[in-house]
Amino acid sequence: MLSRINGVRALRFDHGQPLPVDAEDAEVLVPRFLAHPSETVELICGLPRLRLIQLLTAGAEDWIGRLPAGVELSNARGAHGGSVAEWVLAVLLTFYWDLTAFADAQSKHRWAHHQTDGLRGKRILVVGAGDLGTTLQRRLEVFDVTVTLVGTVARDQVRAVDELPELLGRYDVVVLMVPVTSETVGMVDAEFLARMADGAVLVNAARGTLVDTDALVAELSSGRLRAALDVADPEPLPSDHPLWTAPGLLLTPHIGGSSRGNFDRAYAIVADEITRFAAGESPKNLVRGEY
Repeated sequence: MLSRINGVRALRFDHGQPLPVDAEDAEVLVPRFLAHPSETVELICGLPRLRLIQLLTAGAEDWIGRLPAGVELSNARGAHGGSVAEWVLAVLLTFYWDLTAFADAQSKHRWAHHQTDGLRGKRILVVGAGDLGTTLQRRLEVFDVTVTLVGTVARDQVRAVDELPELLGRYDVVVLMVPVTSETVGMVDAEFLARMADGAVLVNAARGTLVDTDALVAELSSGRLRAALDVADPEPLPSDHPLWTAPGLLLTPHIGGSSRGNFDRAYAIVADEITRFAAGESPKNLVRGEY
């Protein structure tokens, strides 16, 4: 896909192997999917003309402040919004339709008929008004729910993050879809959780470091809240971590952006970004500061 871009010569490299011949001429580096910068920074010494690192993921927090002067960073924002939105829908439908209970009854050969809830009429607060948040909003609205987006600042159809304390108690579901910054790390603390409505569901499709795990475990253990987490801190989660046995929790191992076709979606964004770079333009997804 990249080799078809005008003015671009693509060189493939494998992690842990020497850089290919002519790598010293490379101006763009595309690390492997979910690569950590610690395994990539050492490569930069062999790339004296490097000007851009183009990620295959939207998350870029681990890279901030770790690149040399003159090297810019671009992410794959827009590639994974659809699959992450599907994950959110899947966990919410699982909760409200009580699918885990039916699966458990099936495994025991029991016909456990009972009334369930549903998504219709629910009020859902999405913290994050970028690609992930707006994509989720479109997916959710066909279920006849009310969706409110929260962004850094208020704008048309988006509430400001400083309004969260007064908003949290009005919603059945709170979904986290924000990047990791100094402002978002630990934002879901004991006070945040206490402001959520009784019986509400917290959904974290962002990063584990956004949530105070001890405070969340306390709320889950009390039975007041439920939660669905696709992320944890740390990852992978240790086998003796209290989250494994917390009641009212649905936990998946960071799969939101990893559904079939994720590489094709990511490389389509990467190709667009490199096309702009090769034409002398700035990529659209440049990460500035903490982004």
